Amino acid sequence: MELKANYRMSSSLKIGIDLGGTKTEIIVLDKSGQALLRRRVATPAEDYAAIFATIAELVQTAERDLGARASVGVGAPGAISAVFGGLKNSNTTCLNGRPLKQDLERLLAREIRLANDANCFALSEAVDGAGAGAEVVFGVILGTGVGGGIVAGGKIIEGANAIAGEWGHNRLPSADAAELPGPLCYCGRHGCVETWLSGPGLARDHVAHGGAVMTAQAVAAAALAGEPVA
Repeated sequence: MELKANYRMSSSLKIGIDLGGTKTEIIVLDKSGQALLRRRVATPAEDYAAIFATIAELVQTAERDLGARASVGVGAPGAISAVFGGLKNSNTTCLNGRPLKQDLERLLAREIRLANDANCFALSEAVDGAGAGAEVVFGVILGTGVGGGIVAGGKIIEGANAIAGEWGHNRLPSADAAELPGPLCYCGRHGCVETWLSGPGLARDHVAHGGAVMTAQAVAAAALAGEPVA
């Protein structure tokens, strides 16, 4: 499937896609950086082909509504491998080993800019957000996964394996021996930071302490409402 809409290509419109493990969000910016359109849908996180259909629909609908084609950038979980060009280390595991950038370029019939989502976040905060003016910025994402990015001197530090700044798969120190070795992570290790601090980790912990099965958002709402286990 390719997008071949008859819209003129606009040099001033930019589409950003935040591809997450739970939601996929699109924003369209004009040349001044003002948001013209913003939408969010659920991510079909278990199905690689469905993820592409979701991105395609978001882009196609946005361009139809605005009457113009735009450049497209994607922030995605995981790192781009320098060895084979596909994604690795993504908590949306169906993306691992897949040439996401190349497939999206074929699907959307244009060049795609793709980078790690935590790196995108950290760079944005370093340029004109909470870290503006700082020489070194460490940005942290806590969501479906746990990610991080480091910016020094206005540039992303990626490292030799494109995982500098990622801290979610370090082992979380535990003060309680009964908690060891910790939950099994999708990476194959036990007790990773991501298994505790992510949304799914919060939901799992709620059940482990005698609570009902519910989403992380529901656990947070119950906690605010004073529910003891939450």
